[in-house]
Amino acid sequence: MATTDKLFAGSIPEIYDRLLVPLIFESCARDLAERMAATKPATVLEVAAGTGALTRALASRLPEARIVATDLNQPMLDRAAERQPAGRVEWKQADALALPFPEASFDAVACQFGAMFFPDKVQGYREARRVLKGGGRYLFNVWDRIADNEFADVVTEALAAVFPDDPPRFMARTPHGYHDVALIRRELEAAGFAGIEVDAVDGVSKASSPRIPAIAICQGTPLRNEIEARDAARLEEATERAAEAVARRFGNGAVEGRIRALVITARR
Repeated sequence: MATTDKLFAGSIPEIYDRLLVPLIFESCARDLAERMAATKPATVLEVAAGTGALTRALASRLPEARIVATDLNQPMLDRAAERQPAGRVEWKQADALALPFPEASFDAVACQFGAMFFPDKVQGYREARRVLKGGGRYLFNVWDRIADNEFADVVTEALAAVFPDDPPRFMARTPHGYHDVALIRRELEAAGFAGIEVDAVDGVSKASSPRIPAIAICQGTPLRNEIEARDAARLEEATERAAEAVARRFGNGAVEGRIRALVITARR
């Protein structure tokens, strides 16, 4: 993983929250929150909370629970805190690989599309298990392969044509680079988890125009860092080429693309 894959700063948090969250994250957040609510936890830790899509869903479904939401990137938490009523959630900057909480602090740990960014997956899982109470659940999701997530796939291929000598591969490498179910199971077991269950969840991503997924992916994720590293002056051109590719595939009006996530539940 490139160092910049974990960098969500500058204008990325605002674009991410405004465009990418409704495009692909909100429906998955509702799904995770429903699954979490069924277990009735009194205390929940969220790691890699980003701009708070899952946090808001958890707060809505678990009105009596204590929720602590963490992320490595303070700018993402700042954006999340702006969207959530004061006092309902405790926000804390934290590294998922070195959580600043005592052992057995939480009934449940949740993570929406964050595990892919852990430099050491097993260590991240060990930390989640360490802060869980006995019998507690770790509930998280990851994206399936990029071919099953159409907007990301189309944008990635479009950018390969813009930068043929050095294609930006962030989306394929990191968000869609951790979908081997057997590997996920082995790494969770290596961290001490048991009772591991994996479900594939299919959905549809919708936008009012082809430009929305192009801007969301090219400018609202660390893919932007890769584009600008190649030629900062070509960011808008790259975004426009991506929008044209989305339009060729899905049409010039409102667009829809398939998304698929894997939802994993593990017991301490």
